[in-house]
Amino acid sequence: MKILYNAKIHTLNSLQPHASALVIDHERIAAIGGEELLETVNADTLREDLGGRVVLPGLTDAHIHLMNYALGLEKVDVETATKAECLRRVAERAKTTPPGKWILGHGWQQNDWGGEFGSAKELDEAAPNNPVYLTAKSLHAGWANQAALKLTNIHAGSPNPENGKILRNEHGHPTGILLESAMHLLEYALPETSTAEIAKAIQNSLPLLHRMGLTGAHDFDYRPAFMALQLLNIENALTLRVTKSVPPDLLENARALGLRTGFGDDHLRIGAYKTFMDGALGPRTAAMFQPYLNEPENRGILNLDGEQLFELGRTAAQVGLSLAVHAIGDRAVHEALNAYEQLRAYETKNNLPHLRHRIEHVQVIHPNDAGRLAKLEVIASMQPIHAVSDMQAADRFWGERSALAYAPRTQLQAGATLAFGSDAPVESPNPFFGLHAAVTRRRPNGWPGPQGWYPEQRLSISEALAGFTSGAAYAAGMENRLGRLAPGYYADLIVLEQDPLTCQPDELLTIYSTATMVGGEWVWQS
Repeated sequence: MKILYNAKIHTLNSLQPHASALVIDHERIAAIGGEELLETVNADTLREDLGGRVVLPGLTDAHIHLMNYALGLEKVDVETATKAECLRRVAERAKTTPPGKWILGHGWQQNDWGGEFGSAKELDEAAPNNPVYLTAKSLHAGWANQAALKLTNIHAGSPNPENGKILRNEHGHPTGILLESAMHLLEYALPETSTAEIAKAIQNSLPLLHRMGLTGAHDFDYRPAFMALQLLNIENALTLRVTKSVPPDLLENARALGLRTGFGDDHLRIGAYKTFMDGALGPRTAAMFQPYLNEPENRGILNLDGEQLFELGRTAAQVGLSLAVHAIGDRAVHEALNAYEQLRAYETKNNLPHLRHRIEHVQVIHPNDAGRLAKLEVIASMQPIHAVSDMQAADRFWGERSALAYAPRTQLQAGATLAFGSDAPVESPNPFFGLHAAVTRRRPNGWPGPQGWYPEQRLSISEALAGFTSGAAYAAGMENRLGRLAPGYYADLIVLEQDPLTCQPDELLTIYSTATMVGGEWVWQS
């Protein structure tokens, strides 16, 4: 046993919101209270004086791509203010990369460059002796040079795949930009990374995530990530509690196996079946009711309609798999809600449990749909940091529709459960950046002003913390053992020098964990 004392503990438990000491027996909290607990423990109990520091429950990122984040740490960082800087970084990497070897990067966003996409020719000039492929920040677009296009046989005669598009110049030749499923035409040829290499990359990223205050994650990467996570879990090296989604292409396999939500252990368990309704705002492929501003022919790409999604949901529900649906545009969210309405009726009619279904992102919603997530008991899995990253693009392409874009207050007031994440590597997985975005609706530089963007959508710090704690725990079906500090709950906690519940909002941007505990064991200490 051990006791942590002399601390300012925020339990996030309404029955006992504050404490100064807690007793840990193996993985769980045995008691929580004041310094009187020091008199109740045995003489051989390990005693740790936290020196008055702040303790919070460990935070969970409810939407992350762990493999892509971990592997991305090794890629060229091309999230730059200008295209010229992006190309300079590629050229720098080319100097140390053997000819013929792939150069991979991530993070560009053409909206930061005045809306202008890059070209294959520009990458050819930056790296004339290497195939180059850079994924957009949204992960819904890719940028390749001619060497990469040639290696993957993408040319003027290549047709657009279903739910994807190859951007072309006036002569019909590919420009180097691939949208949505067109990315797969190239990505199949990228160098394969072994399960062991992926596992090692994820393991190397864990200290970074723990330092940010994360003790849990809901992962939405594909089969290779699940294989690597299993390997780490078997080796007792997975120090993050991971709820793992079933990828879009493996529903029939999961159904055949009878795989259900919650299968596994409390370090690695099955979450929801994940599928996609549409694309993203960045490449303007999110499915909209009305066209994007100044693009009268573009309403985005709708991958599925409500009926098709219902059929997938029914297949999943028959074996106890919940649904997590990527829906960003207002039409995509509407179709997802129509499917969930049918699915709830189907669950009731067939005496099936009402599973904890989710909509991932909910980035813009039609006013008529604003209360439907709460009514249907669908979890709003949102990423507050997207609002401050995307606000200019949202205003530019959605206009007045942005009043209900990235709108957690609207969902909270309607009664929906919020689960917050980052969508890393789309954004930083640092949850304190997400908390800052949720409570200020401002970028770190203060833009667009003291009140923030659509300030009526701001949350209090307590409401925002709930999205990274109790809301995420509920979405994972683990609310009886995670998300707060209370007897019987796991001793998953973080130790901070600053108090996020009382500090100035901009101070949230500088908070890191000085010590992170998972299951009663320190997994990170500065």
